[in-house]
Amino acid sequence: MIRFVVTGGPGQLVLSMAERCAALGHMAVAVGPPDLDLAHGDDEAVLAALAAACPQAIVNAAAHTAVDKAESEPGLAHAINANGAGAVACAARRLGVPVVHVSTDYVFSGDKAAPYVETDPTGPTGVYGASKLAGERAVLDSGADAAILRTAWVYSPFGANFVKTMLRVGATRPELGVVEDQRGCPTNALDLADACIAVAANLLARPDAALRGVFHATGNGEASWADFAEAVFAASGDAGGPVAAVRRITTAEYPTPARRPANSRLDCSHLAAIHGVRLPEWRHSLPPVVARLIAETREGTSS
Repeated sequence: MIRFVVTGGPGQLVLSMAERCAALGHMAVAVGPPDLDLAHGDDEAVLAALAAACPQAIVNAAAHTAVDKAESEPGLAHAINANGAGAVACAARRLGVPVVHVSTDYVFSGDKAAPYVETDPTGPTGVYGASKLAGERAVLDSGADAAILRTAWVYSPFGANFVKTMLRVGATRPELGVVEDQRGCPTNALDLADACIAVAANLLARPDAALRGVFHATGNGEASWADFAEAVFAASGDAGGPVAAVRRITTAEYPTPARRPANSRLDCSHLAAIHGVRLPEWRHSLPPVVARLIAETREGTSS
C-alpha cells in the first residue's frame, strides 16, 4: 500500500485519485485550502502542510485551471501554477518522497500538424499555459524525485468538465454549436489517476533516471470537440439520457479570452515505453462516465 498525498481542492483528479486508490488498495489523503495555500503560502508553510499528511508519494493536482480567467489573473495563475508547483516539489525533495506533477497540453502553441512529443519546443499562447510551463521548470529545477505528466481534455464524474456541460446544456436545447477545428485527446480523470499511481509506484521501486522527467498522458485516440460532443450524446442516448444534435462550428465562431490550441494531441508512446503505462482508448472510457453521471443525476447525487 502507498500513502498518496494529493494536492488541490475536491476537483476531478483529486476525487479520481481517492476513488482509484481505494479500489487498488492504496490510501489517498487530499491536502488543499486552507491547509495548503499555494496562492499565498511560502515554502516552509507548504512543507509543513505536506509533512503533516505523512506522504509516501505526492501527486500535485493543485492548479489554477480557469484558462480564460487566468488572462485577467496572471499573478494568481503564476503563484499557484508556477511558484506553488515549485514549492510542492521542494517539499517532496526535503521529505524524501517522489512527486508526480500534472501539467497540460497548453505548454504548446498548438500549431504543429502532428501530435506533440515531449521534446518538441514549447510555446504557450496564454497565461495559463505560460504559468504551467513555468511550473514544470520549477519542478525540474527543484531537485525532487519527479515525473511530470502532461495531459489534456480531462473529464470525469466529478467537478466541472466538458462532458457534464454537454449533458446539462443538451437537456435543454435540441442543437448545440461545438467547435470542429480544435483536436485533442479526451482523457478520463480516473484513467489519469491510474497513470499517476503507476508512475509513482515506479519511482518508489526503481532509481532509473529514465523514469523521471516529462511524459505525456492522455486517453488513446483523438477527436475534435464536436466529435467528443457527438460521442457524449451517443453514450447518453444509450443510457437513456439527453440527446442533442451537434452543429459543427469554427473557433472563430466561438471566441474566448484565451486562445485555444488548434492541436492539443499528445503522443504518449514515451510513457508506454518507459513506464509501461498506456491510458485506454477514450471512446471506451467515455460511456461508463456518461452512464454514471446520468444515473447520479436521476438519484440527485451528482458531484
